[in-house]
Amino acid sequence: PDVAFLDIRMPGMDGMELARKFRQLDNPPLVIFTTAFDQHAVEAFENEAIDYLLKPIALEDLKFSIEKFKKQREFNSKLMLDSLSSAFKQINKEFKSRFLVKLGQTIDSVATDEIHHFHTKESLTFIVTNKGNQFNIDYSLDELESILNPKDFFRINRKIIIHLKSINKATSYFNSRLSISTQFIDSDSKIVSRERVSDFKKWLDN
Repeated sequence: PDVAFLDIRMPGMDGMELARKFRQLDNPPLVIFTTAFDQHAVEAFENEAIDYLLKPIALEDLKFSIEKFKKQREFNSKLMLDSLSSAFKQINKEFKSRFLVKLGQTIDSVATDEIHHFHTKESLTFIVTNKGNQFNIDYSLDELESILNPKDFFRINRKIIIHLKSINKATSYFNSRLSISTQFIDSDSKIVSRERVSDFKKWLDN
């Protein structure tokens, strides 16, 4: 159903309990409470009810509730479409697969699966390859975050973006942070900053 009109006291299961169960559904109906008990209004809105009508219900109040329902349904539909659109764009986004690098007079390209990590030093950004070679590139880490495939790369702190395959293991570290076991990165830079730990764990689990 699109909308459910619930009383508070009902046989078998009261309206509040049913509203809470609705919230566990993938596509729950919107709820309007219709009851003679005025003391449950706060709890009703905590359960995301869109309105709370007291009996006897005036026609104008009912019309107003239905208009609220229609507007909420339209808003939810727009949110769903926006979410689907965003997901579709993300799925079909072309992520960068190679970087041009220069060594002396020689220009070469490095594939992203050959990259161990990116790091910044003195306002410059560098690629470090799986062989330990280092090249300066004209990108900031903020720019790299938007063009690298997030399935493969993660920014562990303000200085390092690392490839998933470059991580041997992660262990707990001081102040709710994590320390990564990997090559070619200084000890101080191997730390996953505290605000990124939760997302980092989700990234590893994904």
